[in-house]
Amino acid sequence: MTGVTDGAAEPEERARAWGGLVELVVVVAAALFFALVIQAFAVKPYRIPSPSMVPTLKVGDRVLVNRFSHDLGADPQLGQIIVFHPPSGADDSTCGNPGEGPNYDGPRSERPCSRPTATHSDQTFIKRVVAGPGDTISVRDGHAIRNGHAVHEPYARTCTDPACELRQIRIPAGHWFLMGDNRGDSEDSRYWGPVPTGWIIGRAFLGYWPIGRVGTL
Repeated sequence: MTGVTDGAAEPEERARAWGGLVELVVVVAAALFFALVIQAFAVKPYRIPSPSMVPTLKVGDRVLVNRFSHDLGADPQLGQIIVFHPPSGADDSTCGNPGEGPNYDGPRSERPCSRPTATHSDQTFIKRVVAGPGDTISVRDGHAIRNGHAVHEPYARTCTDPACELRQIRIPAGHWFLMGDNRGDSEDSRYWGPVPTGWIIGRAFLGYWPIGRVGTL
């Protein structure tokens, strides 16, 4: 017995097939759109380019950064790891306060930088928040002394080099003092000063690559 199909059904089947294809295209396009929006405004991946955050983050590690909360006006918290634009002084180790910083001809411990340059660099750095507005900060053996008290920093490497010593300064309003965990090998606020809130991009909250180092930060 030979089967017979209703010719009128074929256009309907083709219409359903095209409808399904169009729906798939719309879903994929929407997914790509929202992925781009999320990356642009909420979460963005970054690659670690230097050893300044060792042992917490190694060269080549990938992290996700939450940009959304900062865009809504949230300040960083002490101990958080953040991504930011450093002062333009980071390009050539220049302090925004004359007589301070690496270019001042004096002992390292006598030339901390208490004020950044007026503009930011195009570079993107990742460091840890060590002190905030109004705090006093000094460094001994690579470890922070905030408001006269040693900060508990199990993540930070001790540095006994005299270059790691830093005399006390006070952080201006609306600024944050940032340091790498690898205190003996980190260009940070000790050299070019605190960072204004407006130059902060967001908080690094998750390491996602390599697989063996996946975890929250």
